[in-house]
Amino acid sequence: MATARIDSHQHFWSYSAREYPWIKVGSPLERDWLPGDLEALQSPLSLEGSIAVQARQSLEESRWLLELAEKDPRILGVVGWVDLRSEDVARQLSEFSSNRRFVGVRHVVQDEPDDRFLLGADFVRGLKCLQPYGLRYDLLLFPRQLPAAVELVGQLPNQLFVLDHCAKPEVSKGTLEPWARDLARIASHPNVYCKVSGLVTEANWDDWSLESLQPYLSVVEEAFGRDRLMWGSDWPVCLLASAYERWLETARRWAAGWSAPEQDAFFGGNAARFYGLDVEKRL
Repeated sequence: MATARIDSHQHFWSYSAREYPWIKVGSPLERDWLPGDLEALQSPLSLEGSIAVQARQSLEESRWLLELAEKDPRILGVVGWVDLRSEDVARQLSEFSSNRRFVGVRHVVQDEPDDRFLLGADFVRGLKCLQPYGLRYDLLLFPRQLPAAVELVGQLPNQLFVLDHCAKPEVSKGTLEPWARDLARIASHPNVYCKVSGLVTEANWDDWSLESLQPYLSVVEEAFGRDRLMWGSDWPVCLLASAYERWLETARRWAAGWSAPEQDAFFGGNAARFYGLDVEKRL
């Protein structure tokens, strides 16, 4: 048995301007992106499946992603949305967690104007409900929101968190601080993992390379080590800056000097362990 190759972070949608106002008119993202589109990319690259992550903040989104997962075994897990600030959150979690593919929750915190949104009493109360259901939490943040996230993960040491897109450092500006300092602070908490995803869309879309990403990748590796990192594509959003294949090959080049077990963990094993997936590739 060998570790399955897993994309730890991707999205699906049936496009409408009303549902996805953040997609700009004329963008290549302005169309439907569904499981068949992803399978056509992944199968030739020996990827067995992926974690589908919410792109809309609605209960309907969570239900829709689970419906897709029921039809497609390559969707290994769903990170959906529930209203963590609602007094009804336990019922929502009970509904979704009855489906074994529902593995985590995410809120688009990066869009919240309050940089300390994560520490709101109602939100923290909702987060405390996740662990009894065995659910993980994806942190979608900008660098300015990292200090609040550091406080949060310290308050909830038994809750597993994963930082999406390395907290979106300003790669296009060449800015490392205070992102690097705060990343090290959040990584000092062993209940936090990190997705190496989304970096290409924070870089110069037309002129990025492994070399331009290397300073940020080095910070991430030093902060988290290799056993708490997982590769993700952020497809189809990554297509704004990179073909799926190019980003995967870039990540493989970056990790080429790692041991075989470390590479297996980065490209699948760590994601399976973090999200509690029971997936292995049969040789």
